Amino acid sequence: MSRTVLPPAPSTGDASASERFTRALVALTRQVWSPECTFRTAIAAICETAADALQIERVSVWNYEAADGRLRCLHAFDAISGSHLPVQPLEMLSLDGDGYLASLDDMRVLEVAEMDDGAEMARSHLALRDYLQRHRIQGMLEAPAFVGGELQGVICHESILRVRNWSGAETVFAASMGDYVAMAFEIARRRRAEAEVEHLRLHDAATGLPNRAYLTELIRQRLLATPLRREQVLAVVNVQVDVSGGVAWSAGAPTVDDVLGRIARQLRSLMGTDTELARTGSDGFTFLVGANPSKRSVIRLAEAVLATVESMDWQHTDVDPGVAVGIAVADRGSALDAPALLQQGEEAAARARAAGRFGYAMYDAEHHAALVEGLRLERALRDGFANGEFELHYQPEFDAHSGRWVAAESLLRWRVGGELRVAGEFIGVLEPSRLMLDVGRWVLRQACLDAVAWPRNADGHEVTVRVNVSARQFDESGLVEDVRAALDASGLDPARLSLELTETTLMRDVDRALELLRPLRETGVQVAIDDFGTGYASLVYLKCLPVDALKIDGSFVQGMLENKGDRAIVQAIVNLAAAFGIEVIAEGVETPEQQAALLAAGVHRMQGWLYGRALPNPALCGVIGSRPASAGPASDPEPAPDGQDASPVP
Repeated sequence: MSRTVLPPAPSTGDASASERFTRALVALTRQVWSPECTFRTAIAAICETAADALQIERVSVWNYEAADGRLRCLHAFDAISGSHLPVQPLEMLSLDGDGYLASLDDMRVLEVAEMDDGAEMARSHLALRDYLQRHRIQGMLEAPAFVGGELQGVICHESILRVRNWSGAETVFAASMGDYVAMAFEIARRRRAEAEVEHLRLHDAATGLPNRAYLTELIRQRLLATPLRREQVLAVVNVQVDVSGGVAWSAGAPTVDDVLGRIARQLRSLMGTDTELARTGSDGFTFLVGANPSKRSVIRLAEAVLATVESMDWQHTDVDPGVAVGIAVADRGSALDAPALLQQGEEAAARARAAGRFGYAMYDAEHHAALVEGLRLERALRDGFANGEFELHYQPEFDAHSGRWVAAESLLRWRVGGELRVAGEFIGVLEPSRLMLDVGRWVLRQACLDAVAWPRNADGHEVTVRVNVSARQFDESGLVEDVRAALDASGLDPARLSLELTETTLMRDVDRALELLRPLRETGVQVAIDDFGTGYASLVYLKCLPVDALKIDGSFVQGMLENKGDRAIVQAIVNLAAAFGIEVIAEGVETPEQQAALLAAGVHRMQGWLYGRALPNPALCGVIGSRPASAGPASDPEPAPDGQDASPVP
């Protein structure tokens, strides 16, 4: 084996060959850099070009496998037959224990001229010697392919019919072929990297499923492809997973990603030939079902999803995920786009989730219209709050023993264009939104600021202000800090502030309630349970919940006169509260007869239309200190629908 160092330029005798080589390289460049050209087609084109330009019988390309110290044949072209030879089984050349790689580092081209004269090479390159003899190679130029200083492989230009004396132009061209092989390796590497980046962009890392962007584009393509035939549908089946199942996980429980990953694997098993599955949210998946014969088949898929997840065995008592499925369909004549179809599926799943832990719902336009109206109302509420359109009115609380006002409950009002709207008209939209937290802080602070300026009542006692705490505020951290901030800003005596939480909110998570109520009580404020009697097994927890007052729900007050059961419930609440030293307040008192029945049961603190509706703060200051009006609905400066202040809402 002799080594050839490339000359600085081809000789004059090589002029015609150089022109041929230049034309070949220009044509090859166009092929290799074509977007349609793959690594395999690029290597095939390089081999054909090299064989034709050098007028040799065989060209092979090898990949260097550094970990194993060997060359592996990737491609071979036989110019005599004009065929690209199969490389299975793969040919391997071991490079252990020789200076072959060092030679490639030093030279752009290695020349094997006469194998028989290369006694030293024959001893150290037995695998290469065997390869040359097996293919009857008389002469060979090897050109290495380096990328970033790392050897990727070699291209071998093999003369079989005769011994070649390679010219300077030929060795230059052979070296260029090595560069083109390196280019093919680099293009392939870049395309793999780009494909990996694109895969990451369009796939979820935790589950390996396609993501929302991928599914959105796929839906768009399906909708734009061929029009759906009659009775055909393109449907999405959205799967919303309640990962925790409402349970606080203990140590040793699987992670959220573990749970979702296992559910994803189960959902994969439900995929049909024309079904795609993607992760489209932090706790959601979506099936895309195309060209199904009927909507019934989509419903069967939803039912299969519910059955599959519900039957999963988690082997951990804390893990019990629920799942809700929403179905949205684009059929013939539909004008939906991809985002709208996905959103409809999610809206249907949200409706199914509200109905229970396992269930499905079909999207319907009427429900969608309600959602759109809710979004419009939420935007208006945000603007109204920012523009200072919210007000606090107060409904007094009467004590029949003293005959005086002793407390007042703050009630939210929204003044829109001269019209006053009570909270019942918008609280359903406000409470689930993040705006509820800001509004709740404002109500708390404003109520404390108003109460500081209230006059004492006629017997000299200061009036308590009651402020409703929403379920959203209860669920979020920061309530204790908000209370302390409102007290500090107003200077109100903490003993004059009573926080009202609904029984349903407290009973939903008693441990959480205890964690919250203890530091609240440490600030000196009072705590009352609102709408008492409407929850479940609440009486059992009264002995451990640090509360000061129970407000009997107005529905029991309304039924006391005709319903023995309601009277018994009220009496039981009064007796139990007395045993624990807890005050009882009746809500929704509207008639003297109800007042008399409550007094007979031992209830003397009351609130309702019998004594007055909610008043603006200035009007309330004029009422405090006076005795309430005689029995019968009091005049009210604001219009209020029936029942709004009988069962006050925040």
